[in-house]
Amino acid sequence: MASKVPVVTFNNGKSIPVLGLGTWKSKPGEVTQAVKDAIDIGYRHIDCAYVYGNEKEVGEALTAKINEGVVKREDLFITSKLWNTFHRPDLVRDALLKTLENLNLKYLDLYLIHWPQAYKEGGDLFPEDASGKIQFSDVDYVDTWKALEPLQKEGLVKSLGVSNFNSKQLTRLLESATIKPVTNQVECHPYLNQSRLKAFCEERDIVITAYSPLGSPDRPWAKPDEPQLLEDPKLKAVAERLGKTVAQILIRYQIDSGNIVIPKSVNKSRIASNFQVLDFKLSREDLDLINSFDCNGRFVPMTASLGHKDHPFENDEF
Repeated sequence: MASKVPVVTFNNGKSIPVLGLGTWKSKPGEVTQAVKDAIDIGYRHIDCAYVYGNEKEVGEALTAKINEGVVKREDLFITSKLWNTFHRPDLVRDALLKTLENLNLKYLDLYLIHWPQAYKEGGDLFPEDASGKIQFSDVDYVDTWKALEPLQKEGLVKSLGVSNFNSKQLTRLLESATIKPVTNQVECHPYLNQSRLKAFCEERDIVITAYSPLGSPDRPWAKPDEPQLLEDPKLKAVAERLGKTVAQILIRYQIDSGNIVIPKSVNKSRIASNFQVLDFKLSREDLDLINSFDCNGRFVPMTASLGHKDHPFENDEF
């Protein structure tokens, strides 16, 4: 069954479905069914990461749907990400092989450096010192990228990209990369529309992939008084006028802005509802209105590694 989701073509000629299923915070006990449901509904793009701790369960769902004949491997677009403790060049290949083993795949469609900042190798995924502070590593993400490039040539991954990189970090990476990143996956929604970073990436033929497009309402560190994107009265008014849910407006907003979008859910009806965004478009007026809500409102600030030389969000970088 061919998926009806439009695709975006990367700078290397490969294409990616514009809409995918995110799996961050999807619990191991729930994510297998969520991915099966998503594939049955029509999703072909699944976004994973080693640090999410649920790749094995995602892999079980992929294997089940391939074995059932619902999809072939080549129908699927599977992304994963290299975690911060594996940035050292000698650790990169084994980290990718572990992810492939978890997902029960021979290759990934896309592999990203999850964050530019490296953590201390050889222990916990969030290595802490006695005072509970994250222990850093001084590995340079440029060296990490150089270790990734041969893995694409080897066929273990079809495309390479980054996540959470700011414009200065991307500039530096592009100066020495022989394979250009195809995407920069970043937090993106109306409160943080990433217009400057998006323009910067577009000039360099790098596409934005939007994570937390619904404002990450289930983020563990949310405070009760923080704004809820899904409850925004201005967005509710747009949704009501168009006969859509706020989530559908937020997802379509990314697509109509030219971004790839990966909303996360483990609820079958919401996974289905999030997919029902291909039968309408937002007008230029609606896009301009929603863009005007930007307030540099970041829901995923990665405060655990503040102070790291490569932390991407310090000093108001974009």
